[in-house]
Amino acid sequence: MMIAGERRYGRLSNGVFEPAPVGTDPWDLLDESATGSTQFEDAVPVDSATKLEVPVPVGAVRDFITFEQHTAGSLRAVSGTSEVPQVWHEQPAFYFTNPHGLTGTGYDIPIPPGSERFDFELEVAAVIGKDGYNLSVEEAWEHIAGFTIFNDWSARDLQSNEMKVGLGPAKGKDTATTVGPAVVTLDELTDKRQGDSFDLAMEVRVNDKVIGTDSLANMAWSFAELLAYASRGTWVRRGDVIGSGTCGGGCLAEFWGWYGEGAIPPVQGGDTVTMTVEKLGTISNTVKAGATAHPVPSARRREWSQPQQP
Repeated sequence: MMIAGERRYGRLSNGVFEPAPVGTDPWDLLDESATGSTQFEDAVPVDSATKLEVPVPVGAVRDFITFEQHTAGSLRAVSGTSEVPQVWHEQPAFYFTNPHGLTGTGYDIPIPPGSERFDFELEVAAVIGKDGYNLSVEEAWEHIAGFTIFNDWSARDLQSNEMKVGLGPAKGKDTATTVGPAVVTLDELTDKRQGDSFDLAMEVRVNDKVIGTDSLANMAWSFAELLAYASRGTWVRRGDVIGSGTCGGGCLAEFWGWYGEGAIPPVQGGDTVTMTVEKLGTISNTVKAGATAHPVPSARRREWSQPQQP
């Protein structure tokens, strides 16, 4: 939270934010033993309109796609078929998104330049608390510091056009991602744990209208399995974020796939998108007009030919 022009970390609970002393390492606050010795300052009341910063410093951001209902609906929106490909079942899939686009709850979200079909995605993210390399599933749980709500804002028209090239999303996804309101540690979710899953109710609203609901337990892989896959042959670092992917009914594109693009309008300037996940809290952002799309020329045509075989 910004207090007197300075970013402060602290503890969020029961509608108040308790700042830790200036200079406190936010990672120490996620350590139960360190939290017990922290002398928090006077509580500051917060509500759904309060601006909160991203709760921890973030490094790399990987966003998976693990809810089959969302996968089927979004595929139908793009290709006209809801048949989930076999490769989706064989291994988890993710893309990297822009860590510099992360924002907290309460801040306005600009529509990406040139987009007319702006959307949101209700997700939960695991926050990595310590570095790891090539982790097993069993090892991975020890590297997860906690969970937070994750809104993967998406410009569907830009996204669908650029992905025809054969790469992942770029300008369709990198304007903003909301993370917050806090990082909730695993010990606070014990009563909602079902094996390797967490039965947390998820809901997204546009203004006062409920758009979709689901349970986090419907993920096809656990967060430990996602982290093990993400770390395969490489490093994951403290501060990295692992997104669950959009839950069922957690975005407009899914409804466009099932019921047509006129079923629900895209979000517009002035709309407020509010996401609530049981035990994790609520994030809320109002959409505003974005920046101007400055023109970039089409590709310059160059002569080319098939290379000779070596």
